Amino acid sequence: MREVGGVVVKPIVGVIMYQTSYSKGGQELVAQRMVKWFLRLGYEAYLITSVYHDGNEVVKRRAVETSLEGYIFQEKDNVIGLPTIRVDSYMAKWPPRRIMFKNFIDVLRRISDNFGINSLITHSTLWNGPEETSKYVMWRRMLTTLGLEGSGVFFGHMSHYQPPDPTRYDIVERSYRLAWNHVAFPEVFKAANLVLCVTPLEGEEMIRMGARPEQIYVFPGGGIDDDEVADLSVVDSSDFRVKYRIPDDVKIVAYLGTVEERKNPLAVVRVARMLRHRRDVHFVIAGKPGDQWDEVVNEARDLSNVTLTGGELSIEDKKKLIKEAYVNIIMSKMEALGLTQLEFMYGGVPVITSAVYGQKWVVRNGVDGIHVNGPDDVEGAAKAVERLLDNPEERDRMGRNARERASQLLMSKLIKELAVKIEEYLR
Repeated sequence: MREVGGVVVKPIVGVIMYQTSYSKGGQELVAQRMVKWFLRLGYEAYLITSVYHDGNEVVKRRAVETSLEGYIFQEKDNVIGLPTIRVDSYMAKWPPRRIMFKNFIDVLRRISDNFGINSLITHSTLWNGPEETSKYVMWRRMLTTLGLEGSGVFFGHMSHYQPPDPTRYDIVERSYRLAWNHVAFPEVFKAANLVLCVTPLEGEEMIRMGARPEQIYVFPGGGIDDDEVADLSVVDSSDFRVKYRIPDDVKIVAYLGTVEERKNPLAVVRVARMLRHRRDVHFVIAGKPGDQWDEVVNEARDLSNVTLTGGELSIEDKKKLIKEAYVNIIMSKMEALGLTQLEFMYGGVPVITSAVYGQKWVVRNGVDGIHVNGPDDVEGAAKAVERLLDNPEERDRMGRNARERASQLLMSKLIKELAVKIEEYLR
């Protein structure tokens, strides 16, 4: 906290993300959870975002365009239920999957003045929010230097960085990502007090791209939402197997996530095929259909040891799956962190992982789970499953370690620690 005229003032936080979501990736969810937990801990906080939720307009653009301030505020947003400021914005034709804010420096100035915001945290890359916020922050600091303003502003950026991998992006998008990193990151690093990194590995990457070591602050992917795992140990999961017709006498190996090429559930089906001779294991692939859905359905069609839920699980069913799971498996081709893995770990479930990027840090090999040799190592994954099936004591030891590790990454704990850092900068 800082003192102004002898009065202690708490940080008032604006979290900036290009859209809201309940089903896409992790970045939108992390931004929303930040606001939720700042509020829960007694801070004033707002989500500053576009008119879009999962790519669909939830506030009419025309209504925002014609508003005097360039934004519309809802104390309890109709979609996400948080204090939300939706600004004038549009769907970009390039880069893909991004939304841009219009006239954002001026709009952010009005928002900061009207709501008293003194702490800003931007999320993601390849859109204009982080760049415009950087310019706004530098402007505010220049005004303070010139004696025109008396209060400072904290700025943190969380890119959720993933390398521009040639196996994931075509050459045109990859080159754009490289160009954005080269041009935009130095601007962000110059203005930011903290660069929030999902893992220490990302921190090293940010330093290589120009961030100062003292700026790096490890904030593991937004952590686990306390509310979503609060009753995992006592949840009644007795009807889960009945609902999905899974035998009572088998151990469940669970994949949970969108059925898309990046997360590579097709490899999990192929692991199941290698283990179809075993009657003590059953594979559950849970998540909404994505770009790998048809392939997964076709390969799993003749496998009696595979169940596809056919859609995204409710929070309650997700808890039941975690409670019933013997092992969690993720053969992802790219993973900044893996919030789902943390949730399974909190439930005492060890993880078999491809160990790409952030997964290598989240899951400690031989401690919380098992690393295989990348997303194509189906044989290694099958051996890892058998190892844990045949050695329940080892599985239980890893499960205990996993829960202890994940318990350190609860959102309440992470936000409390981040708030202390913000207060230090505002003094």
